[in-house]
Amino acid sequence: MAAPKLFFRLMIRPLGRDLVRTLLTMSAVSLGVAVVVAIHLAGLASTGSFRSSLESLTGEAGLEISTIGGLDEQLLGRLVRLPYPLRFSPRIEGFGVLLPARRSVPVFGFDLIGDRSLDAAAGEADLGIDAFAIDSFPRGDAVWVGPALASRAGETIRLRVNDQTRAYVVQGILDTSGFGGSSRDNIVVMDIALAQRVLSKTGRLDKIEVFLPEEENPRDWEAILRKALPAGVTLRPRGSATSENRRMLRAFQWNLRVLSYVSLVVGAFLIYNTISISVVRRRAEIGVLRALGASRRAVSFAFLAEAGFFGLAGAGAGLLLGRGMAVGAVEMMASTVSALYVSSTPGKIEMTAATVLVAVVSGVGVSLLSALAPAREAARIPPSEAMARGRRPYLARLRVRRDLLLGGLLFIAAWLAALPGPVAGMPLFGYLSALLLIASFAFATPAFLLGMTAAAAGLTRRLFGLEGLLAPRGLIASLDRTAVLVAALATAVAMLVSVALLVGSYRETLIVWLQDRLRADFYLRPQGPGGAGRYPTMDAEIADHIAALPQVLAVDRFRAYPISYNGLPATLASGQSEVAARWGNIRFLSGDSGLLLRELPRADNVIISEPFANKHKLSPGDTLRLPLGRREVSFRILGVYYDYSNEKGYVMADRAVLRKYLPDPSLSSIAVYLREGASAGAARDGIGRVVAGRDVTVAFNSELRQGALKIFDRTFGITYALQAVAMVVAILGMAGALLAMVLDRRREMGVLRFLGASAGQIRRLILFESGLLGMLSSLLGLVLGTLLSLILIFVINKQSFGWTIQFHVPVAQLLGALSLICLAAILSGIYPAYRAARFQPMEGVHEE
Repeated sequence: MAAPKLFFRLMIRPLGRDLVRTLLTMSAVSLGVAVVVAIHLAGLASTGSFRSSLESLTGEAGLEISTIGGLDEQLLGRLVRLPYPLRFSPRIEGFGVLLPARRSVPVFGFDLIGDRSLDAAAGEADLGIDAFAIDSFPRGDAVWVGPALASRAGETIRLRVNDQTRAYVVQGILDTSGFGGSSRDNIVVMDIALAQRVLSKTGRLDKIEVFLPEEENPRDWEAILRKALPAGVTLRPRGSATSENRRMLRAFQWNLRVLSYVSLVVGAFLIYNTISISVVRRRAEIGVLRALGASRRAVSFAFLAEAGFFGLAGAGAGLLLGRGMAVGAVEMMASTVSALYVSSTPGKIEMTAATVLVAVVSGVGVSLLSALAPAREAARIPPSEAMARGRRPYLARLRVRRDLLLGGLLFIAAWLAALPGPVAGMPLFGYLSALLLIASFAFATPAFLLGMTAAAAGLTRRLFGLEGLLAPRGLIASLDRTAVLVAALATAVAMLVSVALLVGSYRETLIVWLQDRLRADFYLRPQGPGGAGRYPTMDAEIADHIAALPQVLAVDRFRAYPISYNGLPATLASGQSEVAARWGNIRFLSGDSGLLLRELPRADNVIISEPFANKHKLSPGDTLRLPLGRREVSFRILGVYYDYSNEKGYVMADRAVLRKYLPDPSLSSIAVYLREGASAGAARDGIGRVVAGRDVTVAFNSELRQGALKIFDRTFGITYALQAVAMVVAILGMAGALLAMVLDRRREMGVLRFLGASAGQIRRLILFESGLLGMLSSLLGLVLGTLLSLILIFVINKQSFGWTIQFHVPVAQLLGALSLICLAAILSGIYPAYRAARFQPMEGVHEE
C-alpha cells in the first residue's frame, strides 16, 4: 500500500473524527511556536538602534577616536594638519526629552560647515559644506530633526537636555529613508558648537570619526594614527561600541530564548503523548495492515507524517499568533534594554525568511523528534501482537526500574554539568545542566507515579469512596500515557516555580540592598532621560548651595561616565568616599567597609562592583588601567562590593582622585543627608528654591526605592508572560491527552456502566483522575523547579550577569500558582468526563 494512501486512511480520517483533540494538540504546538517567534521578532526589534548606531548617517568611517570624559577639541586641529589623506569628522552625542510628549530622543552635534560626510544625509535642509556661508550660518537655536519630530521647517520644538529646557527652531527635516528607517526618525541634529553648550561639553568632543582612503588596509592607518594620539586616547574600528553592546545583550537575549523554548519542550512531551496514544488506539489496524503487506517504513512514515502535520499546522498558526504577541513583547523588552543595558529605540517588527524558518524548524522539528520513538514502536509491532491490548502498559511497568536508573545517571550528569565555568561569556553548561535535570525527572516520572499512587490509594479510598479507589488504579493501568502527561505538566510547573524562585530571590535581595545603600534622605538628578549609558549632568553649584542649607548634614556628589573595558561596556563613577564611609553603607564581599572607603582617596585607588569583577576576573589587589584624558592611568583595586543597579558593572573612584584626570565638575546625581531632627519638609522647600528654574528631580529615599522596584517588576514582566504561556500549553495538552485517554478507555467505561456505575460516577472518576494528575504534576514540578532554581540562581545568573543572589522562597505566590494549576487540571477534565459519561454500557459488552 502506498505511503500517502496509508497516511490518509490511517491518520487523517481519525483526526477529523477526534476534532476537539486534534484542535487542542494543534493549539498547544501553535502557542509554543508563537512564543518562540514572538521572542525572536521582539529581540531583533527591541535593540533596533543603539546609542552609537548613527553610523549610516555619515558614510563609512573606518576608525573612531574617543576617550573617557571626552576629547580635547584641540586634538582635532592637530589631526587635520597631519600629512595624510585622511578626513576627520568630530561628533557630540547625547540625549534629550521632547516636550510635552516626554519622548526620549538622541541629540547629535556635527560640524555643519566643514563636515562633508553629512552630504549623504541631507534632506530638505541640504546639510553640507555648500549649504551655508559662514556669515549667513544660522545662530543660536537652529536644529534639524527627523520626520517624526516635525513636519516642516520653521516649527519650534521644546527639548530638555540635562537640567535645562529651551526652545529650538527647526531649520530643516532630515531625510532618514536612506539610513535605518523609523528608528532614526526621531533624531535631533545641531551644529557642534551649539551641542557643546547644550550638553555641557564646551571644549570637548565625544568622538572623532576617521575616513580612510579606499582600498587601503585599515590596520596600517591605525598603526600610523596611534603614534599621533596621546596615551589616554582610544583608537578602534568604527562600530566597536555597537559590537560591545551586542555582546553584552547576548546573555539577556539568550536567557529569554531559552525560556521561550520551555513551551516547545512541553509541546514535545504532548506530541510524544499524542502519537503514543495514536499508536495504541490503532494497534489492531496496524497489525491488519502489516499482515496485508504494509512495510515498516510505510507505517513509520504515517505516524511521523501525523506529527509533521501537527507541527506544520502549529507553525503556520504560531507565525500569525507570534507576530501579534511580538508587539507587546517588544515594548516590554525595549524598556528593559533601555533601562538596564543600552539606550535604544525599538525598530520595526519585520517578518523575514529567517523568522519563517525559525517557526517551521521549531514546530515541525520538535514534533518529528518527539514522534520518533512512538513511530518506531508502531513500525515494530508484529501482526501477531496487534490485538494484545495490555502488552504496552505491561512493558511500561517492566521498564520502571530501568528508567529510574537512567534518570539517576542523568541527574548525576546534570550535577557535573553545573560545575564548569562559562564558555565565551555564555553559561552553556548551565543550560545543559538544566536540560539534563529535566530529562532525569522525565525518566523518573513512572517510578514517582507508582510510588505516590500506592502510598495515596488507602487515603483516597477513605476520603472519596469508590472513585478514590479506581482513579489511582486507572492512572497506573495506563502508566505509559499518564507518565508522559505528568512529565509534560511537571516541566511547565517546574519552570514556573524556578523562575518564581529566581525572581522572588532577586527581588528580596534587591529590597535588602536598597535599604542598605539608599541611606540619604533626598536624591537629586537631572530630569533629562536616564537609563543605560545615559548620564545627564547638572551644575556642581547646586550641591554647594544645598550643602549650605541649615537642615543639611552632608552632601555626596556623584558623577558617572560610560566606558569600555576589555570589549564590554561599563560605568566609571566617582563619589565622596568620606561621606559614604560615615553615613552610607557599601557592603563588600570581604574587608571592612569603613577602612576601604577611607583608603580610597589616598592614592589612585578604585573599588569595583561584583558584576564587573566577575565579568573581567578581577580581584582586590589587581591593577586596572583606564584611558583618562591625555594619559592611561593605573588604578589599584581595593575591594569588590555588592551592587544590583547595573549589570554592566561599576568602577568607583573618589571624586577628588578622578577629577585630577577628568576636571569637569558637573554632577550626575546628589545625595543629601539631613541633620538629626531636621524637618524634611523644610529641607525639601530649601532644595526646591536652590533648583528653581532648573529641570532637576528631587526624590525622597522611599520614592527612589519604589521606583527601582517598579523598574524591576516591569523588567521581569515578560518572564512571567513566557511562563504563563507554557502553563497554557500544558493545560491544553492535558485536556487533549485526557480526552484521548477517555476515548481509548471506551471499553472500560462501558463495562463500568454495565456493572452499575452511574453517569455521575463516571464523570467524578474522570475529574478525580484529572485532579490527581494535576496534584502529582505540581508536586513533581515543585521539586524539579526548586532544583532548577538553584541552577538558575547560582550557575546561569552568576555566569551571565555576575550577581550574587540570596535564596528566598515566595511562599504565598507559589501556593497561589500551584492551586491555580490544580484547579486548571480539574477543569481540563470536564469535557473528557462529559464524553466518558455518554458511553453506552452495551459498547463495552460488545467489545468483550
